[in-house]
Amino acid sequence: MTYSGRVSVGGAADVHELKDLMITKVAVGPMENNGYLLRCRATDEQLLIDAANDAGTLLGMIGDDGIASVVTTHRHADHWQALAEVVAATGARTYAGRYDAEGIPVPTDTPVDDGDVIRVGQVELTARHLVGHTPGSIALVYDDPHGHPHVFTGDCLFPGGPGRTTRPEEFNSLMDGLEAKVFDALPDETWVYPGHGNDTTLGTERPHLAEWRRRGW
Repeated sequence: MTYSGRVSVGGAADVHELKDLMITKVAVGPMENNGYLLRCRATDEQLLIDAANDAGTLLGMIGDDGIASVVTTHRHADHWQALAEVVAATGARTYAGRYDAEGIPVPTDTPVDDGDVIRVGQVELTARHLVGHTPGSIALVYDDPHGHPHVFTGDCLFPGGPGRTTRPEEFNSLMDGLEAKVFDALPDETWVYPGHGNDTTLGTERPHLAEWRRRGW
């Protein structure tokens, strides 16, 4: 089956099968958050991005093999509603951006800084600290050695624009970070997995950067 990235709450998960990594996407909760389960093909180790809601659905996706770690992309409550239950059930190590960790009620075992590498088996994810949506939001970049990069953006980038900000300085900071650390660093083919809704690519969004700057959101 071809991966589309389109999922709905209560519906089936969608699986993106790469040579070294399997990415399973599911939607959970009243805000239709995306949760992503990453599985290293070489070792079968698993990592969850955002234990957002509905621990039963997430634990069902994880299965009997468990997870080694769970990464919370940012401090907003809709992204960690199931975190305590998932960690209690799996014993997973917790990761979050250093400047958002204090806003997450489940203790963060490993605070993450810009450029830090988080491993799932033999696969490496590079963290990018993006300030604006929250002080400590992180995106995770998987630079697939067999193809194009993949980036998990939390609520910092969606199809059609950056994540929500409340003040002009926050918007400008988020746009600066996205341009420098995402759009300038990665090619058009880069696949984008956001915290809510459908996936996109950097090539689809890149022509609209100036438009986003002009409108201010």
